[in-house]
Amino acid sequence: MSTHADARHPGSSSDAPLARGERYDTTTIVLHWAIAILIVTLLGTGWYMVGVPKLTPARGIWYNLHKSLGIVSAALIVVLIVRRIFRRVPPLPATMPGWERPAAHHNHQVFYLLMVLSTAAGYLTSSFSRFGPKVFGIPLPHWGWDDVALRTQYASAHRVVTWIFAIFIVVHVAAALKHLLVDRDRIVARMLPGR
Repeated sequence: MSTHADARHPGSSSDAPLARGERYDTTTIVLHWAIAILIVTLLGTGWYMVGVPKLTPARGIWYNLHKSLGIVSAALIVVLIVRRIFRRVPPLPATMPGWERPAAHHNHQVFYLLMVLSTAAGYLTSSFSRFGPKVFGIPLPHWGWDDVALRTQYASAHRVVTWIFAIFIVVHVAAALKHLLVDRDRIVARMLPGR
């Protein structure tokens, strides 16, 4: 039984294993999914923690968890970006429409930019707080001082960038589902573990 992709391109099979150069390497795949899980967790903890009553131990716990996971994700994002700069990206399949190629490229660039801006704004928000940035209780370099005005500005920037990022995540997931369920062109398979 032929698939949607097979019908358009005889001789190709969406079920055939990808060749070595057609998929991302294992390290990039692990980084991608680790960062994805961290980002979803950060969105969840960020949404939840603002509703926790102020001056309670629970609020401090949630904020510190959010900061710690943000710093861990920032470190992984830097590694991912460096690898992206110095390693060849698997080519997009020939079945992909021409307009989707630059769209996919620009989407990735915006993703990286938003990840960097969001984590940087979050770090600066902590830096201009008397509590300072910490990762699981370990204090990190404190680039600022306790300044309500600056902290508020960076916190606002962090929220705005994060909302924009959330929208891009929804678009990214929708595009992945389109490729998986409608186009069936093995785009998603390039970033899945296994063969």
